Amino acid sequence: MNQAEMLQITIRAWLESQWILANSHIQCSLFSQQVKSWHRNLSTTCSTCSKSRGLGHKRNISEKKLTQYFVDHRKVRVIAGKGGDGISCFHSEPRKIYGGPDGGDGGDGGHIILKVDQQVKSLASLLPLYRGFNGENGGSKNCYGAAGKCIYIKVPIGTMVKENSEVVADLNQHGEEYVAVYGGAGGKGNRFFLANDNRAPVTATQGEPGEERVLSLELKTMAHAGMVGFPNAGKSSLLRAISNAKPAVAPYPFTTLNPHVGIVHYEGYEQVAVADIPGIIKGAHQNRGLGLAFLRHIERCRFLLYVLDLSVSEPWTQLQDLKYELEQYEDGLSKRPHAIIGNKFDLPQSKSNLSLLKEQVKQRVIPLSALTGENLEELLLHLKELYDDYVKIEELQRCKPMKW
Repeated sequence: MNQAEMLQITIRAWLESQWILANSHIQCSLFSQQVKSWHRNLSTTCSTCSKSRGLGHKRNISEKKLTQYFVDHRKVRVIAGKGGDGISCFHSEPRKIYGGPDGGDGGDGGHIILKVDQQVKSLASLLPLYRGFNGENGGSKNCYGAAGKCIYIKVPIGTMVKENSEVVADLNQHGEEYVAVYGGAGGKGNRFFLANDNRAPVTATQGEPGEERVLSLELKTMAHAGMVGFPNAGKSSLLRAISNAKPAVAPYPFTTLNPHVGIVHYEGYEQVAVADIPGIIKGAHQNRGLGLAFLRHIERCRFLLYVLDLSVSEPWTQLQDLKYELEQYEDGLSKRPHAIIGNKFDLPQSKSNLSLLKEQVKQRVIPLSALTGENLEELLLHLKELYDDYVKIEELQRCKPMKW
């Protein structure tokens, strides 16, 4: 072998070794990238991987859709379950020709029961229609059909049940029950009709339909305090400032179309419920605007908070008009324990109107600003005084005060 051939073999061997080394490096780098991508896609605990993926963003829901309204009146249609049918059949057994009737009775239909639960505060969860469970049909071999299960509807303490404007039940105690409708009785099988003069009856009856009623449920007390005022007086903003409630706030009238209830917490685990009532207009007692629906909410509050807009000229006329509407709806409604609140005190024209208001009104006026939080402490202290007076009056009358 000459020198040229030896050099050619040497160069070929060197090239092959370099190619194998380069190919191994490429395979290692590709494998490491595959491992990283697999780990990034499947890992849910690694912080670095989770950061690289990013967070998914949901579409923001408007505050109005997130708001849960307080409902103090609801009309409900309840239909109890139908009873199961009895059947007609005869016992069949080898070498026993005359086995006799053995058709079982049908099960009774399920009742619908109203049950008081102290954890429930509103009638918002009630459905407009409830149907009871039907009883099962009877079976052979004297088997009775299973009765339908009862449906329990949870209602708050202080719920009045009316039918055709007449009170049929007044639920005031936790755990108290009222059977709204009774289920239908189950039908009889042919075994029931067995007698000495009829040894092979074939008669079987069908189950009876359940009762059906349309009931109106109303809360006697929806809150301790109810805020009364004209539209855009700042009632919803004030409720936001003193509680965790989130009613809608906007610069146009009738922003609040349904009452909202907020809870004010005090020491000793005392809780005072304050209701934001939809705004009133002149002629509400004649069913103008929200009309009688608004006044019905006011009737179910133990004491009132008159919210006046201090930025409007002659704010005392607001108080006069509010009291007039309440008196036209029910005598003595405006004379309930109350407090007068002058809202929007942060505006420049409100300070001059406040002095004029105090000259016209002999009662105590609490000026404040729901926007800036100015003087909210005075309102909270006075609200606690009104609540304590309410509790004392209820105890003197040997009545149980409403605890939220």
